[in-house]
Amino acid sequence: MKLFKTLLLLFIVTSLVGCKSAKSLTSSGSIKEGITAKQLINDNHKQTAKFRTLQARVKIDYTENNKSNGVSVNLRMEKDKIIWLSAPLSVAKVMITPDKVSYYNNWENVYFDGDFSLLSELLGTELDFTKVQNLLLGETLFDLKEQKHVVSNNEASYILSPEDQNTLFEIFYLLNPGHFKLDSQQLAQPLEKRFLEIDYKSYQLVDKQIVPEIINIIAVEDTEEILIDLEFKSVSLNEKLRFPFSIPSNYKEITFK
Repeated sequence: MKLFKTLLLLFIVTSLVGCKSAKSLTSSGSIKEGITAKQLINDNHKQTAKFRTLQARVKIDYTENNKSNGVSVNLRMEKDKIIWLSAPLSVAKVMITPDKVSYYNNWENVYFDGDFSLLSELLGTELDFTKVQNLLLGETLFDLKEQKHVVSNNEASYILSPEDQNTLFEIFYLLNPGHFKLDSQQLAQPLEKRFLEIDYKSYQLVDKQIVPEIINIIAVEDTEEILIDLEFKSVSLNEKLRFPFSIPSNYKEITFK
């Protein structure tokens, strides 16, 4: 089950140009005084990645209760439709669509076919397909244009937060002053003792699109902590991709409480 959890967590948490090489993106921007929330939101939206399909190798390091595991997987994505993941030798596969999360394991002859509740429980915040996709692409989990925000800053990033911040559910977005993608997004539920931090340590430029290179995720609930490090390699965009996925009829369905 550890492999299953690791694969699923990637989706909350997942060759970019064929024969071309991706460039690591560095920020050369500096904080500007007087910039408005509207300007920041517009600049952030301009950097939204535009593609039909994405393929990558993703190295995942997962730590829970001081126990670590690592795996490299193949990630394929058809934007707004499918997120697909395959472990080495196809021993396990995960496919996420807007409707459901599906998984099967050829070693244990088991499968899972359900909704997003398990993913939401693991990271401590309610997720759907769009939020999972946004997390992987360095986009905000919630649409910045749905409510008014205020601006502050630290030494390295602009900080956007809702003008009417909910004390039961606080959220902060840290935007890079150079390319206006996310440096971090942080969600806190103080009464539930839950905290989720998604840090985008670096980005890469692929076919003029900015996509994440290294993502660090910290999920805390009470005294338990999960750490997930994702490194995207060999990424390619807009290639013709297949998404083979078929649960064998004789596999046993698994459920999680």
